[in-house]
Amino acid sequence: MAKIRDRTEDFKDAVRQSAMSLGYTESKLAATMASFIIHKRRERSAFTKAALKTLESIEALEQFMRKHRKDYVDPLRTTEQERDSIEHEVTAFIKTCKEQIDILQVGITEEEKKLKGWLGLSADSTNADTIAHKQGVVLILSEKLHSVTTQFDQLRAIRFQEAINRVTPRRKLNQSASSIPVDNSNSNVEFKESNEVPGEHLRVQQQHLDDETRALQLELTSLLDAVQQTETKMVEMSALNHLISTHVLQQAQQIEHLYEQAVIATENVQLGNKELAQAIQRNSSSRTFLVLFLFVLTFSILFLDWYS
Repeated sequence: MAKIRDRTEDFKDAVRQSAMSLGYTESKLAATMASFIIHKRRERSAFTKAALKTLESIEALEQFMRKHRKDYVDPLRTTEQERDSIEHEVTAFIKTCKEQIDILQVGITEEEKKLKGWLGLSADSTNADTIAHKQGVVLILSEKLHSVTTQFDQLRAIRFQEAINRVTPRRKLNQSASSIPVDNSNSNVEFKESNEVPGEHLRVQQQHLDDETRALQLELTSLLDAVQQTETKMVEMSALNHLISTHVLQQAQQIEHLYEQAVIATENVQLGNKELAQAIQRNSSSRTFLVLFLFVLTFSILFLDWYS
């Protein structure tokens, strides 16, 4: 049996000599050899970069909510102003993410319009599949944003319930405070009857108690008005956030519907291409048959003319 000889090094030397004869330097030759082993990373498209940026924004929003969840829910950890600041930042985050998703959707719509050709159909199935893929990406981003906004709605509902619970005992306190002047007057009358205090001193004491009662009532009324205004603002903000969530969900449903339509359109385009190919084949067959028929007819006429 013949002994096998490894000539890989000889092959490399021959390749190097050929490259040197063609003007390659050692550094250029090494870079060329490295490119065969380690491929360059494919550059991402603008849509992919924008989608990844939107995903990072949504994840940053989710991390921010997870970080400040206890601070927002527990009133003992932060003040109302700090909780309002957290809510404002989350709302701004949601608005920014929604705008980025809208930009992606507008880009897909414009690309789809450019792709459509004669009769609104696309002949390039590869681009149609790409558009369908982009629709799926936008749908995933919309669903993820909707899940985050749902979590924030739950946190806001907890805060709203706490505000209602704080208002209830204050209203009871206000009702009990309204009965203070009657009790004071009765006690003063009894004190007058039992101890026979001079009328002027009793009137001064009664006036002092009435002033304190009115001041307490005014303070409680102002607190109640402030709580009611806070309730109204929170209800309005909750309604706006719920409206945003509803629009995001509707947009996700619309994107899903568009994605299904894109898939169906791709299938219809493929079927249309097959039908066109069959029609072209049938047309060529009919032309061949017609030419053959005319040739046979002409030959028959010439033969009959020659025979007669």
